[in-house]
Amino acid sequence: MDCAMTQLQITAFGDPSVLKLNPSQDKVPAEGEVRVRICFAGVNPIDAKTRAGLGWAAAQNKDNLPWTPGYDVAGVIETVGPGVTALAEGDQVCGMVGFPLAGGAYADSTVVSEEALVKLDGISLMQGAALPLAGLTAWQGLFEHGGLKAGQRVLILAGAGGVGHLAVQFASAYGAEVVATASRDNHDFLHRLGADQRVDYHDTDWAAQILAQGGQVDLVLDLVGGESGKAALACVKPGGRLVTVPTITAQQIKDAAADTGIEVLGMLVHPDSKQLAQMLNLLRQGDVHITVGGEFALAEGAQAHQAIEGGHVRGKLVLRMPAADGLPG
Repeated sequence: MDCAMTQLQITAFGDPSVLKLNPSQDKVPAEGEVRVRICFAGVNPIDAKTRAGLGWAAAQNKDNLPWTPGYDVAGVIETVGPGVTALAEGDQVCGMVGFPLAGGAYADSTVVSEEALVKLDGISLMQGAALPLAGLTAWQGLFEHGGLKAGQRVLILAGAGGVGHLAVQFASAYGAEVVATASRDNHDFLHRLGADQRVDYHDTDWAAQILAQGGQVDLVLDLVGGESGKAALACVKPGGRLVTVPTITAQQIKDAAADTGIEVLGMLVHPDSKQLAQMLNLLRQGDVHITVGGEFALAEGAQAHQAIEGGHVRGKLVLRMPAADGLPG
């Protein structure tokens, strides 16, 4: 029987005040689906961007408001549908769900395909919610699109943020030399994560500093876009590559690189449970750590959006659901 649940929805496009708690109903899982009682949801920049009415997800959902944002979930399997074989009631799981148009993580529960989820097995629920979208963005940017190999030199723009602090660790764990930009008060943090060289992006000559201190890089993972992404082209070796995540300025950077011999690739993250499982293994082994820079109740989602739009969050932000109370992690 369906039971009442709560979700935090975008009721109109605008500032964080448009986020409102609304009741909903739990759905019954269909073939191959499970219902997850959500304990934590990750908060990502794309959530705030969509709420503001910017980007593809907003354009596609403008006639579907109110709409429940959020793509990162961690929780407990509550009900399994027919044909589900890999998961059972009571399993603690995480995953990137509903990307990019369905969303649904800012809620007490969600129904998703079992293929979207990975068992946590010793990783906390909070870390499980912080990992999927940011981790997959970092992983795919470095290895799938960037082709990063051991011994290469990589520059990560915005190294202390949600995606960046994971990218620094993934690149370091796979034997790359890591350069990262961040404000000066995050340099010690990045050093501990494995960044060999740290540069303050507030300095007008940060690109020149990178070249002077260690030379050109094979790859840039650009998590900032715009003028910063264009400035980073000066750091790339001929024949090197820049992977840019902010879609809104990808074409500008491609145009700036037109006659440089540098390949510029825009990317959109996609779900991949095998990659997620690999990242969880790195966490279990202690090779990677997730920094949660803030935890908010579901009703405080507007505050989480204000924080992420401020641009100075270290690591990830998460929303805590009532189901997290009394559970480990």
